Amino acid sequence: MPFVRVCPAAEVQVDTPKRIEIAGQAIAVVRDSAGDVYAIGDSCTHGEISLSEGFVEDCTLECWAHGSRFSLKTGWPQNLPAYEPVPVYAVEITDDEIFIDPTPIYKDKDD
Repeated sequence: MPFVRVCPAAEVQVDTPKRIEIAGQAIAVVRDSAGDVYAIGDSCTHGEISLSEGFVEDCTLECWAHGSRFSLKTGWPQNLPAYEPVPVYAVEITDDEIFIDPTPIYKDKDD
């Protein structure tokens, strides 16, 4: 599937996740403190909690319910109780608009 425009880049504030949906897939779009934009699956693999309601720290998104932190780069949890990764999605910013390829990517833990 080709990249899909999801929102203006200005709508994604630093350390404030934004939940979007593409073709029924919930995705958390995050701008970290360095200004980089990431997109990861919005559902915690431990408890089906929306990650976009969580907390951004460095390059991770923390589930507010049980504290698992997921890498924004790989989708892998950095601590328990989650042990399965969430998918990540390719992001492009063109003309101050965020575009996401909704094809899930499952990266190796060490990527």
